[in-house]
Amino acid sequence: MKDRAEADGRDGLRLTTRETAERLGVKPETVYAYVSRGQLSSSRIPGGRGSTFDAAEVEALARRTGRREASPASGDPAVRTGITLIDGDRYYFRGVDATELAARHTYEEVAEWLWTGALVPGIRFAAPAQAVAAARRAVGALPAHCGSTDRLRVAVVAAAATDPLRFDLSRDAVLAGARSLIPTLVEALPGAGGLGGTEAAGGAGAVSEAGALGGLAGQLWPKLTARRPDEPSLTVLDTALALLIDHDLAASTLAARVAASARAHPYAVVSAGLGVLEGPLHGAASGLAHRMLAEVLQRGGAAPVVADHLRAGRPVPGLGHRLYTGEDPRARALFDLLAHVPQAGPALSAAREVVATVARDTTLHANVDLALAVLSVSSGMPAEAGETVFAIARTAGWIAHALEEYGESPLRMRPSGHYTGPRPPQPLPTP
Repeated sequence: MKDRAEADGRDGLRLTTRETAERLGVKPETVYAYVSRGQLSSSRIPGGRGSTFDAAEVEALARRTGRREASPASGDPAVRTGITLIDGDRYYFRGVDATELAARHTYEEVAEWLWTGALVPGIRFAAPAQAVAAARRAVGALPAHCGSTDRLRVAVVAAAATDPLRFDLSRDAVLAGARSLIPTLVEALPGAGGLGGTEAAGGAGAVSEAGALGGLAGQLWPKLTARRPDEPSLTVLDTALALLIDHDLAASTLAARVAASARAHPYAVVSAGLGVLEGPLHGAASGLAHRMLAEVLQRGGAAPVVADHLRAGRPVPGLGHRLYTGEDPRARALFDLLAHVPQAGPALSAAREVVATVARDTTLHANVDLALAVLSVSSGMPAEAGETVFAIARTAGWIAHALEEYGESPLRMRPSGHYTGPRPPQPLPTP
């Protein structure tokens, strides 16, 4: 930047108005308000328009005000958030160890904690009949080959259309909508093997039994598998939902915050998150791990399966996480619970064999996708079940981030492009 270079040569490191605003996390006009109050000093750019600011003075003001949006040394964008902290090989929801929360409280209780900072024992979310009916009709109109994320995206749109208050972004309205949207998404999914509806003998009873045992997890179970639930299995599913509620600024969460920054209503925020979740490097990663584990069980060992992945130049699914040097704490928590589920034994052993095989040459550890794959394979669920669990769980996290973003300046998440095309003016193109 020309004005930056001139200023640097004159007085040491100086910042433009825009850079100063970014460091402080405020609008450019607020920077000049600081100048008028004597909190910052500025210098005019010789021969140009605008001002520059002493970097050290800006940093001191940022420390005093606590408002800072500067990117970390890695170059990754940084956003202030009080929701999730990842530190070392642990992560925390509002300062509380997330794995301990998930071990002691239901998904709904953890979601409420994330949204409000208050623990409400026994809370259960309920779906409005009108929203469920509309979502089921919309989902039912989709082709049979559609995946669960396709159905969830359609269900969100249908549920939004039934809510005339969706544009009310007040905290109470957003929370009320969230508590009804999540169970609506679950109820909109078709049942597995007929258990989700009355078309199968005993189906409605199975749904009622599962719901009584495990709240939202119990309602979700018959959407994922035709097998009857037991308490240990529902505990694993409910814990998985709670563990997956949020994980800092993952790709889908960033998309949700961008939508909320533009003041999109909560349904649209969730739609934005679902649009990103389907990628193979995010929510769909557990499906790859599911298929790998199923193949390991079929072939009787991990070595040939791992070899095939490496020969094809594909990473081994379910291993490694960029935020953890050791084992993903979510995977560790789920593996501990899966050890108490008898039918999970073979899949759990297969997962451990995969980790041990790869560990001969690398230091990769199991991540949560591998743990979800153990659950889905051992419970007779389809490969996409982990993605469904991920999507339902993360909906609560997207809402938490939307609530936080609604309290910030609108449209603040607007990065500037670094233009690399031909410099103008260029001649008009000709046919």
